[in-house]
Amino acid sequence: MSTLIERPESEEMDVESSDLSNDSAVQVITEETTLEENPEAVLVDGVDVDALHERLEVEREPKKQLSQNAMERQEILAYFSPDRLAWKNVDWIVAGWMIAMHVGALIAPFYFTWQAFGVAVVLHWLTCSIGICLAYHRCLSHRSLRLKWPAKVVATFFGVIAGEGGPLRWTATHRVHHGQSDQEGDPHSPLEDAWWSHLWWMMLNHPKRKDELLFKHYVPDLTKDKTLVFFEKTFPLWLWGTGLTLLYFGGLPMLLWGLCVRVVLAYHSTWLVNSATHLWGYRNYETTDASRNLWWVAVAAYGEGWHNNHHAHPRLARAGHKWWELDPTWWAISFLRLIGQAVDVDDRIPEPSKS
Repeated sequence: MSTLIERPESEEMDVESSDLSNDSAVQVITEETTLEENPEAVLVDGVDVDALHERLEVEREPKKQLSQNAMERQEILAYFSPDRLAWKNVDWIVAGWMIAMHVGALIAPFYFTWQAFGVAVVLHWLTCSIGICLAYHRCLSHRSLRLKWPAKVVATFFGVIAGEGGPLRWTATHRVHHGQSDQEGDPHSPLEDAWWSHLWWMMLNHPKRKDELLFKHYVPDLTKDKTLVFFEKTFPLWLWGTGLTLLYFGGLPMLLWGLCVRVVLAYHSTWLVNSATHLWGYRNYETTDASRNLWWVAVAAYGEGWHNNHHAHPRLARAGHKWWELDPTWWAISFLRLIGQAVDVDDRIPEPSKS
């Protein structure tokens, strides 16, 4: 999950270059990691997306001079270090937004209407399952399927008004997570701290340099897509426009329920995927991280709680691999495939590596 509001483009990089060499920073990459093609790679828009998920091997003492590519990738990981969590690095716009949404959600019960409640439920499904889980996560981050127009535009729009960031930054951050899962450089590992994983990591500011490097190294395929670039640049406008539209048509009850309650529930269900499913639950597969399957997170997050399944096989379009692992987002993908709006769907179910 990405931060909520774009920082001004004039913001300067906040990580000192000297910090990269001390013990608290992300360790040094020993081998250059590139996105060069290999004969067996599955390319999307000329990019080996699987290579974006590969972990950077690091050690304390570099054995050779780092390439420019390796230094930039290391710089990205340093931006996600918990050591940056200090008052000077807090994104106060994001913090203010988070506080406002939670205050609005606490006030909402005093302005309850069934109409506002119904809108909140529908928007929660559209923004979380269709926008975040289907579009941002399975389609853009992992290329588990392709969406045709207009499904692509509509699903991405719902991802934008979920309030979790633009499609490029969200996808890039998620690819970093998969590459460094539960290792140094993971943007939100609960092995660092449960609250860091659940909430605090999003409070760090996003200097322009960070986004430039993220987009260059982790979403080179998406930066070619004019629709996604447009939504990335206009993300705050769509989010605020949604709030004003709800206020105009339904007054304060619609704003509090359709925006505040809806996004707070969406945030915490997404954050639980980051935190809880790396702490509790069972495992169908042996992986190099601590990912687990947790049924109640799967219920709250439209199937995303089958997290061990996903980390073991991130390119698959379905997160539930056993018959009882319900996956509502997969049902939506299946419907879109039926009407011809979802194509190249990777619907395989692999054999589990352990019972």
